[in-house]
This record gives sequence, structure tokens and C-alpha cells, in this order.
Amino acid sequence: MVRNLLGSVLALAGATAAVWSPFRAWYDGRHGRHYRLGDLFSGGGVTNVPAELFASLFLPFAGAALITLAGLLLRSRLLVALAGVIVLGFTVVWLVRVGQAEGSLVISGTPTDGLGPGTGLAFGGGLVLLLASVVLRGRGRGVRAEPVYVPPPDPAVPTLDGAGG
Repeated sequence: MVRNLLGSVLALAGATAAVWSPFRAWYDGRHGRHYRLGDLFSGGGVTNVPAELFASLFLPFAGAALITLAGLLLRSRLLVALAGVIVLGFTVVWLVRVGQAEGSLVISGTPTDGLGPGTGLAFGGGLVLLLASVVLRGRGRGVRAEPVYVPPPDPAVPTLDGAGG
């Protein structure tokens, strides 16, 4: 019970970090909600064209948060792990695509120069979701007792109802 409680708290914290990350600076002060989702998978790479909220990095992270909630309600470690993989996957794809567009990635201490706190929140949230899937106990398989064999009554032995030998 304690493992499920701790795993649930970790999963909710990871999902919250992932959903909050697009509202923080990701690179050079640009928020994650301003990166178009289609740019991650297009040949042109990441562009400076702003995105609508549900066409940005917010969409996969919100989907991962919903998968996390479903995993917690169903007590499914697999769904929580899937949410973590989705968050980490989109974060890594974004890192690769921005690195290709910029030529290199800069890691600095300021949110307006290089990688910002939104990237760290997304990456950390994905790792916390994976950790939560390890901590959760899940539903288990449920042990079923085998039926006990009861031999049929011997017809030669008298019974209380008067039947028998």
C-alpha cells in the first residue's frame, strides 16, 4: 500500500512537471508552447513560426498526463511507464531537432541563453514517471486456489437420509 501511494505521488509529480514544462523557457527564452509539433517531424526542422497551444509540445505532454491518470486508476505500471517514455521521447526528439536547426545546443545558467528550465522539467518529469512505474506495485496477478477434490460418496456407506446399503 505504501509503495502504491509513493508511486502515485511520484507519477502525479512527473506528469505535473511534464505538463508545466511547455509554459517555461525551453531554448533561448522561447517557451515550449511556441514550438510546433509538426516541426519535430518535418524535413525543415524547427522554425521560428509560433504554434497554437494544442499544436505545440503541450499536446503530447497533456496526453502523457492523461495516460498517467488512467494508469493510476487502473493500477497499471505499463501505462505509467508508457507516459514516461512519451515525455522522454518527445523531449529527446525536440533536443535533436533544435540541435540540428541551431548547429549546436548551449547549456547555460540563464533561461534566456541556451537550454531553459522547461527542458529540464520535461526531462525530469519523464524520468520521475519511469521511476514511479518501478515503484508502483500494480494490480498483481491474483492467486487462484485450486479446487479441492471431494470424492463422490460411496453408495455402500449409509447416510443420514437413509440411502445406501
